[in-house]
Amino acid sequence: MKIVLVNHYAGSPETGMEFRPYYMARLWAEAGHKVIIVAASYSHLRNKQPQIVADIEEQQIEDVNYLFVKTNTYKGNGLGRIKNMLRFTVALYGKAGGYIKKFNPDVIIASSTYPYEILPLKRLASKCKARLVFEVHDLWPMSPQLLGRYSKWHPFIFTMQCAENYAYRHSDTIISLLPCTLEHMLQHGLRRMGSVNWHYVPNGILPEEIVFNRDLPNEHSSLIATLKEQGCLLVGYAGSIGVANNIDMLIETRRLIESNNIHFIIMGKGPEKERIIAQLSEQDRKYVHFLDAVPKTLVASFLHQMDVLTMVWNKSPLYKYGISANKLFDYMMAAKPIVQALEAGNDPVMESGCGISVEPGDAGRLALAITEMAALSQAERQAFGEKGRQFVVEHHNYRVLAEKCIEIFEKPVYN
Repeated sequence: MKIVLVNHYAGSPETGMEFRPYYMARLWAEAGHKVIIVAASYSHLRNKQPQIVADIEEQQIEDVNYLFVKTNTYKGNGLGRIKNMLRFTVALYGKAGGYIKKFNPDVIIASSTYPYEILPLKRLASKCKARLVFEVHDLWPMSPQLLGRYSKWHPFIFTMQCAENYAYRHSDTIISLLPCTLEHMLQHGLRRMGSVNWHYVPNGILPEEIVFNRDLPNEHSSLIATLKEQGCLLVGYAGSIGVANNIDMLIETRRLIESNNIHFIIMGKGPEKERIIAQLSEQDRKYVHFLDAVPKTLVASFLHQMDVLTMVWNKSPLYKYGISANKLFDYMMAAKPIVQALEAGNDPVMESGCGISVEPGDAGRLALAITEMAALSQAERQAFGEKGRQFVVEHHNYRVLAEKCIEIFEKPVYN
């Protein structure tokens, strides 16, 4: 089978997020399929950008084939990012589309977060007689509309809504990374027999790639060693530091914890990091420690050295459709108990029994949950963590998910 996976933000363990396209493509190729990922040359999610000269350029990253489309750089979520999206979409009508047509795929997957690319890819799928798959990571334009408080008549939102509706009507197959999206899709154009063509395939991990004994940078290892020598309990967070991650609530949570023995270690980067650090009081700095982000290959080693892991989700109507965060699966694979603030259509922490979930915005309850977890013995915390690890191995192994996708691609299309 020949598969083209179009994901504007596709990355790799070497370059940084997004990781799902890389793992799916790699595993499909290992199974004997021919696969190419089509991605933009610039993505704000990557740590390392590919270097290209031509308008489109083939590259191989860690044995996975990529076709990079030259796009502009940008900062933030303004016009520069919209221009970046449009340049990528237009290229699918031009040289990139010509490359895809020449490849003559059996399956074309529209997998970027935004839905604009569905229009040129529908055209290409028809010409190649390929199955058109619309893979939904987040519900756009609902996500930027709610987060940015845009009117539904804003040109960016309105045109994207038209594209989303078109995708549900004209795709042969829908794959959703979120478990509770079917009703929304039926309301926006998916035909009633769409429940046959709708499939839930969440994010995942490769268990065999999780290694806990890699050396962390000296700054990280020294801090952890010092705190452990002092008998401190370490509550860890690893990931982006932006508005959506609500690190402010973590800081407030630590202020409500009476014990001097509980320390928070926040590892990552993001647009909110400098502001949050600048606003820390002297008292905060005694118990809250910030560390730089590390390559994905080292994240497991950091998580494994924590006693409890935590994350805070904002309260949002978006989450009623479910969550599928790679970060959460990394946490669970570390076999550490998790305390989080979340209200969503699904909750892997509660489903697996690997920790405690509290209502978003309730720093007092989060502080109490962390204190309760800290009061347990190491063996009791380990029992919580093991439940999470087993849950991920059973339900979020990329090898199983990649095989499931191939089975979906081979099923008849119902119109």
